[in-house]
Amino acid sequence: MKRKDFQAAYLSTYEKGLFPGLIEKAENLLEDCTLCPRKCGVDRTGGEKGFCRAGGLPEISSYGPHFGEERPLVGRYGSGTIFMTHCNLGCIFCQNYEISRLGEGYSVSLEQLAEIMVRLQQGGCHNINFVSPSHYAGQILQAVPLAINKGLTIPLVYNTGGYDAVETLRLLDGVFDIYMPDFKYTRGEVAAQYSQASDYPEVVLAALKEMHRQVGDLEIDEEGIALRGLLVRHLVLPEGLAGTRAAMRFLAAEISSNTYVNIMDQYRPCGDIPPDSPLRRRITRREFTEAIRIAREEGLRRIDSEL
Repeated sequence: MKRKDFQAAYLSTYEKGLFPGLIEKAENLLEDCTLCPRKCGVDRTGGEKGFCRAGGLPEISSYGPHFGEERPLVGRYGSGTIFMTHCNLGCIFCQNYEISRLGEGYSVSLEQLAEIMVRLQQGGCHNINFVSPSHYAGQILQAVPLAINKGLTIPLVYNTGGYDAVETLRLLDGVFDIYMPDFKYTRGEVAAQYSQASDYPEVVLAALKEMHRQVGDLEIDEEGIALRGLLVRHLVLPEGLAGTRAAMRFLAAEISSNTYVNIMDQYRPCGDIPPDSPLRRRITRREFTEAIRIAREEGLRRIDSEL
């Protein structure tokens, strides 16, 4: 796709007057919170908190141009990344443990969140990249129209752990241009042990299908910058705990063999890992090259790690 032919999805949704209805539905989900698959049932609009420990206002830990993301997001000027505080997963090895589990960050108003988006655009960032947005999807929905009124036009990226309710994702149809989910596990017992989410495999499979239905395969402009589509991350874990073959087979067969996948080798022990856990070590070079080989064998053609 050529850059000149691109228009952010949320602009059309705004022009059609659809945001008020979407926001109302999101607020209803927050009042008896079923925003994510945990379905805690707390009234977040009244200050109650569930598993993720997030309240009614969005909380962020930091924001700015980020150059450590995938190349189609970073380009020359960086991805305009907003790190959201807290998380709806409980990964014991989280590399952002202080943010996701310890709650490092501060509350911002919806108006302030909109201003941050526009400020990142003005700084030249190629997109607005919400990191861990699942538990703040409703608040982000409310902030986007405010940002549009301030001149926002660049793609929105939903950078998620993959533990997303399809009902919530449907509210985001026509709002986010790029979905970038993790595909962490394919076995429930592993997800339960390391992320407190035994239903993660079934949840992420449904979420991936919905995300792809909305945005399709990743489309990149003439300068190599992502404009729209699905980009999947898969972090290789020691001893095959991430279930790489099953994950790659699902993507190739059930999503698209043209799915853009980043197979990541940066796992390192951190967070709150027990001394006897297999996660106490980094992955080996052999484990990583094996994961790349598996992806090829299963029919995937767009592997970021090779590009």
